Amino acid sequence: MAVSLKLSILLALTVVVALAFGHNIWAAFFTNTASIINQFASITPFLLISITIDSFQGILSGVARGSGWQVLAAWANLGTFYLIGMPVAGLLAFKFNLYAKGLWIGLICGLSCQAGALLLITLCRKWTKIELS
Repeated sequence: MAVSLKLSILLALTVVVALAFGHNIWAAFFTNTASIINQFASITPFLLISITIDSFQGILSGVARGSGWQVLAAWANLGTFYLIGMPVAGLLAFKFNLYAKGLWIGLICGLSCQAGALLLITLCRKWTKIELS
């Protein structure tokens, strides 16, 4: 798990650095419109955060599945996205008029809480007890 986490974070940081320093180049592959390129540049930080957290969360989710904790992980996923992520996204997007940025901030909140919940599940398990089973 530790090796997978390190490799995943290393790859995510590689993608994040490429996007952070070359977001105008990436956007220019798809459009020549300056306003769209500027909009992409304003949302790029949210994309970078999402990629980083998602790489971490993906490994922890795989640990939960591989260890037979699918039900516990499913409840963590449902709870974090539907009780935290979606309300935050709806509130920021529509009440505070942040629109796409608000939706993305809500997604990041849900993803962060999901990664945190899966990390707690992983850290609080008695691994020696599981090995002996």
